[in-house]
Amino acid sequence: MDKQDSLTALAALSQETRLDVFRLLVTVGPKGLPAGDIAERLDARQNTMSTHLAILNRAGLITRQRDGRSVCYAANYDGMRGLINFLMMDCCRGAPEVVQPLTKSCA
Repeated sequence: MDKQDSLTALAALSQETRLDVFRLLVTVGPKGLPAGDIAERLDARQNTMSTHLAILNRAGLITRQRDGRSVCYAANYDGMRGLINFLMMDCCRGAPEVVQPLTKSCA
């Protein structure tokens, strides 16, 4: 992930509902959830949820897949890893005493 992609991803996550959506999808795993279920779980209107989902999808943080008449969304773990790696790339010049506790807390 480059600087511009990281800025797009961070901008997408900088809104409360979108951050909640992303955290929910990370929690439910690779199977994801239909858009209506996401809106219901987060007590959000479906029309605004569509906008939030589109922004997260364009940022590469979630994926979408049509399943019959509904659309399922799932966390894009590669996109998430790319953002985290970009942010950590130059962390303390790779000093293991700093980087290892961070990687362990993510495991």
